[in-house]
Amino acid sequence: MRNTFILFFIILSLQITAICQTNTEQKAGEFSLGVRNSIGFVYENDWNRIAFGSGGQFRIRFSEKVNSDWFIDFLQGDLEDFGKRTDVHIGWSVMYYPLNEQKFIQPYILAGHCFEFLRMEENANFSNYAERKSASVQAGAGIHFHISPKADISLVGQYMMHFGTNIDITRTPSITFNKPGGVSLQDHFLLHLSINYMLFDLWKRK
Repeated sequence: MRNTFILFFIILSLQITAICQTNTEQKAGEFSLGVRNSIGFVYENDWNRIAFGSGGQFRIRFSEKVNSDWFIDFLQGDLEDFGKRTDVHIGWSVMYYPLNEQKFIQPYILAGHCFEFLRMEENANFSNYAERKSASVQAGAGIHFHISPKADISLVGQYMMHFGTNIDITRTPSITFNKPGGVSLQDHFLLHLSINYMLFDLWKRK
């Protein structure tokens, strides 16, 4: 199943890159700035948790159908009743609009890459922790709600797959965080709700 997802990410990224090279430049150069709230559904080892957070992004539009999203997210979630995890995501996505006309509701698909910084720590002892840095790929779909010619509210769901060292947790006789080494896969499903405003054009459009 994971190999299927990886193949899907590669194919989708190649398709969006090809589309980016062939589209017209009617909206090229639009620069937008936004803030967002996030919910992360984390699948790690044998436990599932929900993380909440916020972040921001800016967009640089390449053409009528192709946009890009550059983001940073900060999420926190509980490790059962003994600790917490903190995730920081820094990355980018390419967004493709399948419909020709921009209306109030505008759907899109996306694919991209990000870097993750993860910290797990014990609630009763902040000096007891483990950290991990990893890279990931993501793909998903979203909808813009254009509330004005320059502003939109966006809702997006994306699946994110991290490639990095796993962190194992032992609870007896005490809380211990272990990094066994090697590379493993960890999954996130993320929902983002954002508001964005187009500030200016980076270059003149014809």
